[in-house]
Amino acid sequence: MSIELPRLPYAQDALEPFISATTLQTHHGKHHRAYVDKTNGFIAGTPLADAKLETIVAQAAQRKASEPAMVALFNNAAQAWNHGFYWLSMRPGGSSPQGALEARVRADFGGLPALRDALKAAATGHFGSGWAWLVADGAALKVISTSNADTPLVGKQVPLLVIDVWEHAYYIDHHERRAAYVTGVVDQLLDWEFAARNYERAIAP
Repeated sequence: MSIELPRLPYAQDALEPFISATTLQTHHGKHHRAYVDKTNGFIAGTPLADAKLETIVAQAAQRKASEPAMVALFNNAAQAWNHGFYWLSMRPGGSSPQGALEARVRADFGGLPALRDALKAAATGHFGSGWAWLVADGAALKVISTSNADTPLVGKQVPLLVIDVWEHAYYIDHHERRAAYVTGVVDQLLDWEFAARNYERAIAP
């Protein structure tokens, strides 16, 4: 069994005008596909060949310090996972936090506007390539950023949603104006229902 490129959960032009169909064709169809293909190449003929992507990421993270070959596997497998999570973090028209997540947003940030500001600051202020995440740390919500392929998937924090801040996520549409891309994603596209489902799983006994 090999890792497969997940289908986008919406049409390629569904996120316009904030993210164009051209960007999705390149970002999903080329960049994400390349991470998936390279991961499959690395695991072919190994004990990880039939493993789930999350298992591959976790194994590579644990072993990369002592096994140099695991560094490349981690970078590609984690990027494959991060991208799959990123597509699910957005939806045409966005949504609003509900239920336990909405209550926690008010408790930890004072409301959605402040959380949006924190996400924008993390995404625009991150140096170089990487990701801005909303995570559950226990029951608490935190906004963090990670560099390159790093992901909270391999730590104790639970990812709830993510914003890709690699240049290939926005350069076709916005050139060097990362903030314009981030503002569109945070204000118009984030799928808070997806985040709420992830949060309810994170706090479930």
